[in-house]
Amino acid sequence: MKKIATFIFLVLFALPLMAQDSLMSLFDTGPKTVYAEATFKATRVVLGQSVVNPAKGNLIFVIQHHFGYVNQGIYEFFGLDQATIRLGFEYGITDWLMVGIGRSSYGKIYDGNVKIKILRQSSGKKNMPVSVNYFGSIGISTLRIEDKTIDYYFTNRLTYLNQILIARKFSPGISLQLSPSLVHRNLVETPQDDNNVWALGAGGRFKLSKHTSINAEYFYVLSSQTAAQYHNTFSIGFDVETGGHVFQLYMSNSEGIIGQNFIPGTTGDWLKGDFLIGFNITRTFVLKKPKTFEK
Repeated sequence: MKKIATFIFLVLFALPLMAQDSLMSLFDTGPKTVYAEATFKATRVVLGQSVVNPAKGNLIFVIQHHFGYVNQGIYEFFGLDQATIRLGFEYGITDWLMVGIGRSSYGKIYDGNVKIKILRQSSGKKNMPVSVNYFGSIGISTLRIEDKTIDYYFTNRLTYLNQILIARKFSPGISLQLSPSLVHRNLVETPQDDNNVWALGAGGRFKLSKHTSINAEYFYVLSSQTAAQYHNTFSIGFDVETGGHVFQLYMSNSEGIIGQNFIPGTTGDWLKGDFLIGFNITRTFVLKKPKTFEK
């Protein structure tokens, strides 16, 4: 009986203290951490990756499509007779970790990738001026080898992309990003070609309305031999968000869609009219609802 009475006394004593703590939390006026949201609307600025990851439990289906160069004239219907396409899936394992797979008709490449949030732009209690992500990708070319007289190994088919994505949302309407990049190709055409291709990407977003924006990006190739052979990639586009979809319509001088192709291998010259029309369509599927939704 004494134990029961003691227990009741402790409960009755603790309840007022708990109520007081809850009441004090309502008047807590200390600084809070506010994170930057929607630095970009999609996981890509245009062709290149953005600092955006799918939320935990969300699956994104990506359709990327390039037509041919516009300056081919009416016979090729200004490039619309030609097509390069990539289909891909991106899944948010956590809010900071994304994994993805895809297949591109350009080079018949299968690719796997990962994107990891390292830092997240925030203000208030925790002040961080930029968001920083790591993006890594491996590509496997499945093109048939016509010359049977040479030794060709599986490793010759592999290419790699490593990027650090550094972005800042300066205002609700303006976001900028830098993308230091390294492409490694196990096999190149000549001994003089660069196996390691360094490049610096820069991109931005200017918001026109709640659901639309103009995006642009440029990749400057630093590796000398590759820079002498190819052109830097420049792309400009128009983004439209429609609920679960983001539609990106753009013009670019690159036929390649994944970074291993468009960073070191762009042959189009904007000054000669070598640009094409392309688009990205991303559709988000919520496979695992957050706990706040389940309640």
